[in-house]
Amino acid sequence: MFPLSRPLLLAAAAAMFACGTNDAVPPRDAVRPDAKPTADMKAVLGKLDALRPMPIELLTPEQARKQPTIADAVRALRRDRGESTDPQPVARVEDRKVPGAAGEITARIYTPEGASPFPVVLYFHGGGWVLGTIDTYDASARAIANAARTIVVSVECRKAPESKFPAAHEDAFAAYRWVLGNAASIKGDPERVAVAGERAGGNLAANVAIMARDRGVKPPVYQVLICPVAGDADAWSLGHYLNHAAESSDPRIALVRGDLGGLPPATVITAEIDPLRSEGQMLSERLGASGVPVEYRSFPGVTHEFFGTGAVVSEAKQAVAFATDGLKEAFEGPLTK
Repeated sequence: MFPLSRPLLLAAAAAMFACGTNDAVPPRDAVRPDAKPTADMKAVLGKLDALRPMPIELLTPEQARKQPTIADAVRALRRDRGESTDPQPVARVEDRKVPGAAGEITARIYTPEGASPFPVVLYFHGGGWVLGTIDTYDASARAIANAARTIVVSVECRKAPESKFPAAHEDAFAAYRWVLGNAASIKGDPERVAVAGERAGGNLAANVAIMARDRGVKPPVYQVLICPVAGDADAWSLGHYLNHAAESSDPRIALVRGDLGGLPPATVITAEIDPLRSEGQMLSERLGASGVPVEYRSFPGVTHEFFGTGAVVSEAKQAVAFATDGLKEAFEGPLTK
């Protein structure tokens, strides 16, 4: 998760929007200056401030990877309150290696309580293709596994700047093909495979659906896109992931530019205090205009890293419920709306 403290959040948002200058991208709305965090979110952000993160735009990737995260802030807040900092329990958690596009990558498989075969969600963490790990986004994967009673396969795609675009995208698709071919071996149902992701991971999830369509591979039954990167607002991350600036207009990055027809139904979630909010909203609108069934909700008073904070932020619990409602409906049978 990105190491941004609350006082820096709006300034960083303004800086990122200022960097998006390509006229082909429809205009975005900046974070409203009167947007205020909820009490729960404010408590997390205050704790993050106390951990003294540096502004990400001043850091190298190596430095940024060592910064405190919102996941750290949640644990510290729970500790201060005398609460357990143990993660949400899941029946079984296993780390293993799976094929990526250029070698093995790490996957963490979460299996819920219940009788198999389970549906499967292939999940991609956030971090702008530069930061984040399956550890820092562990809470999100656990929450989805339990709420949707689904196996979650969380994968660690290659990161920039060590591996440039489209390395993470190709790893994501390779992981998807592995899940399709090996779902039964992990007690999953290959006929009920969905994709989900946060921020850059939301971009990867959408791209897996697009690549499945374009490469003649069985499509996912559903996609959950949480605060997705869908344009060029995430300037720091794109500066490290892309080979050159012109790639910011590639429809694999700027999803709102591409062909979104014929994709599986989607849930799109955004946060009010997030420089990516309008990109996510625009993506939802473009999906709907392309004939894709979409459920969209923007959660007020929360920031771009809120989804995995359900242990202390009530809006995150609501977002998990909203996300998994669509998944459960898709797992039960074809959507008719």
